[in-house]
Parts: sequence; C-alpha cells; structure tokens
Amino acid sequence: MSLKKVLVVGGGIGGLTAAIAMRRQGVAVDVFELDPTWSVYGVGIIQQANVVRAMAQLGLVDEYLGSAFGFDCVRMSNAAGVQIAEVPSPRLPGHHYPANLGVSRPALHEILGRTAQALGANVRLGVTADSWREDADSIEVTSSVGDSQRYDLMIGADGIHSSIRTRAFSEAPAARRTGQAVWRYNFARPSSMDALHVFYGPNGNAGLVPIGKDLMYLFVTVPEGEDPRLSDRDLAEQMRDSLAPFGGVLAELREQITDPAGVVYRPMEALFIDGPWHKGRIVLLGDAAHATTPHLGQGAGMAIEDSIV
Repeated sequence: MSLKKVLVVGGGIGGLTAAIAMRRQGVAVDVFELDPTWSVYGVGIIQQANVVRAMAQLGLVDEYLGSAFGFDCVRMSNAAGVQIAEVPSPRLPGHHYPANLGVSRPALHEILGRTAQALGANVRLGVTADSWREDADSIEVTSSVGDSQRYDLMIGADGIHSSIRTRAFSEAPAARRTGQAVWRYNFARPSSMDALHVFYGPNGNAGLVPIGKDLMYLFVTVPEGEDPRLSDRDLAEQMRDSLAPFGGVLAELREQITDPAGVVYRPMEALFIDGPWHKGRIVLLGDAAHATTPHLGQGAGMAIEDSIV
C-alpha cells in the first residue's frame, strides 16, 4: 500500500511518534486529538534500552535524553528501607546511551508534540473520527465536527479504551481490570536518588524513579478496592495510607504528600488483541492493541516501537 496521506486518531505518545515517523518519510499526516486542551495524564514513566534505540531511529534521542534521567542499575530494598540488592543493567543501546531512564510524561509529550508539528503534521484538537467508509483506493473519514477527508490509512492510537478498536474490531476484547491499582506523586530529587529504587511491601511494591535533574516520582501499587471511584479531596490522605507498611525514606516522603491535585491514581488494566491489528485501511497501535500494566515498564515503549514498524 502506497501512503501519501494518513490520519492518526490520538495525540498521545504512540500517535505522535507515528506522525513523526511518517512525516520523516514525506507522508502527509493529520492528527485528531479528542482532548481540546491536549493535557497529559500521569507523572512519569520508566523506559528501557529498546526505547532509547527507537528514539534514536526517530531522530529524537538527544532532546529526549536531555529531558530525562538515565541510570544503569536498579536498587532493591525491603519494606523497612534496608537495601538488599543492586542489579546492574547493561548499556544495550551502546556505551554512550544509558541502560534505562525515567522521563516526565509532560516533558516527553512536549517534545513529541512540538516535533510532530515542526515537521508539518496537522494536529487538530477537540476532534475525533466520527464515521468512515472504505473503497478500493482510500478511506473517507468524517470528523466529529462534520468535515470529511480521504486518506490512504487511518491509525487508531487512541489508547486502551480505543473507540476505533471498539467500532472497527468488534470481535476484539475490552480492557480488563487486573485487581491492582497504582498511586504516583512527584517530589524534588535529591542527588543520592540516581537510579530506580524498588521497595518490596506486604501487599504491593513501591518505588522512587528519577525523571529529571531535579525531579523524581514515588509510586506504590495496592490491591484495587471494591469501588475504584475515589473522592478527589481525599486522594492525598489515601495515598499516605497506602504507604503505611513502608519505613525509611518512604516514611519520610509519605508525610510530604499533601496536595490532592498532585496525586495520580489509576486502576491497572490490560488488553491484548490475539490476532491481526489491522483491518482494511485501519491499523491499531500502542495501548489500543496491547496495553500492559506498568510493572513491565514497556507500555509507552512498545507504542513508540509500533510507530517505527
């Protein structure tokens, strides 16, 4: 299939890297993003060697690394905060790149969005694909604001609850809850926090992730409650409660979780389409096709790799 014009539905990590990859090949790209504010939900993410390689292929690695914090080991401690192991990570992308890194989601989104637009991608906010019809030569897509255009391909990069998947792949499974949830909160990074540090608790794990020169985030996983709906005003208190089994540095940081607006809580979900991720002139990528839990540290990374493929 010859590609001259492509529609990407979803302006997140996978959608923007797909737009960047295609613009570098001279393909005209429209990006539909439903959120009119193009806001970023989340705190930070851990990425590994395969993602560093992928960002190099996209021509983004220098700016990407400049906004992130690289590290070459993972430290492990018990719930009391006593370190029990340090596991080195090989520099698989090459000696000049870190083995792993943490990066702020807003910082990564800013790089990707700015680059996609600088390369000529047409990003439309507050818009999604309302309907479409295919013929032998193209797919005609009508947007949610009523205009229609023809494309050679439509990419569904609209996340784990993808409307493109739901409508175009009716046989595909829906996302399923895993029974766990994760809390996250940003802190100033001390110089001593120079690698991922994981703490093993009785009901879940916690960790500290450096994501920039002056920034790190704390995460803690917990069993998901019967009712996943939480009151915004209680988020800080509930996150502090989830850290009660932990001592050491986590106990010190626990008392600094005071701003409910800074707390990010998310039930963990997973999804995998066990079959083709394409149908006619529609293809899915990222969480729309294969959403993992954050334990693997690969959700965003696989979306970026999808965009290259």
